Amino acid sequence: MPLRIGCYRYDTTQALFDGTGPATVETADTLPEIFDRLVRGDAFDVGELGLTFYLRLLEAGLPFVALPIFPNRVFRHSCVFVNTHSGITGPADLAGRTVGEFGTYGQDSGVWAKGILSDEYGFEPSRNRWLIGGLDHPAAPFGFTPHPHPADVEVSEVPDGKTLSDLLDTGEIDALFSANVPRCVLDGSPNVARLFPDYEPVERDWHRRTGIFPIMHTIVVRRRLLRDRPGLARELYDLFGAAKDAAAERYRRHRRLYQVQTMVPWTNALVERNAGEFPEDWWPYGVSANRTTLDTYLRYHHEQGLSTRRWSIEEVFAPELLGT
Repeated sequence: MPLRIGCYRYDTTQALFDGTGPATVETADTLPEIFDRLVRGDAFDVGELGLTFYLRLLEAGLPFVALPIFPNRVFRHSCVFVNTHSGITGPADLAGRTVGEFGTYGQDSGVWAKGILSDEYGFEPSRNRWLIGGLDHPAAPFGFTPHPHPADVEVSEVPDGKTLSDLLDTGEIDALFSANVPRCVLDGSPNVARLFPDYEPVERDWHRRTGIFPIMHTIVVRRRLLRDRPGLARELYDLFGAAKDAAAERYRRHRRLYQVQTMVPWTNALVERNAGEFPEDWWPYGVSANRTTLDTYLRYHHEQGLSTRRWSIEEVFAPELLGT
């Protein structure tokens, strides 16, 4: 029977949706919907899952194994938003403030942002008050994952009927850590801004110094399938890798046409600039090319009290793919 795969429709996964592969591939309007259907239902054999959610559930006996396939990577200096009347002009000003976070304390974007701010600027999450809830629509914290946090970190839920976007806009919270851009920013509210307004050069400088391209999500597969179908882990790795390579080749091929397949001006210039800073495979899968990034994430996750111990890469990913 064909595998049931649940993942978001990225350029890295677009080729999986053409209906010619050995799987039925589904998506959803939002990533939390995919995670929820994967974890709490029986909708998928293989699915995309945020790294933090995988690690939290791993401690509880999650019936999945992660494969070193990473369809979602984002630099995260840009994911911290502030109220412009809060007096926050730099990372040091975050101390003692009330901060919102979407869905859970320590979403993947938040893990990266807190870790980077801690390493670079001495940020201490325990000095803040954290409010968890829906970003643009009222919502309870995610129900598909445990919600660990250190005892010395004050975490509470957003009041009923409130959203993090509205709270940031009105100044009821001073800052927001969010994987998605909140509605108040998209609407151009003068009351909100990014902590790093000109974030691209900051992120590029950090990347040049660390070599890290932050990983948000991995692909997981049910343990019983790996047991019953020898070689499946490698088949999936090759399947997702081929889809990703097809997307990368489109960017390279379309440089001849100045990337006219997109409406975004100067995309060609961006691709050329990135080619000078990244290796030929700028979005690598596998363990060896991502060891520093993965080790850093596992350190951040433990330091922030989201896992009871620091996991090793060898414990997290399928053994047959550790040599990739």
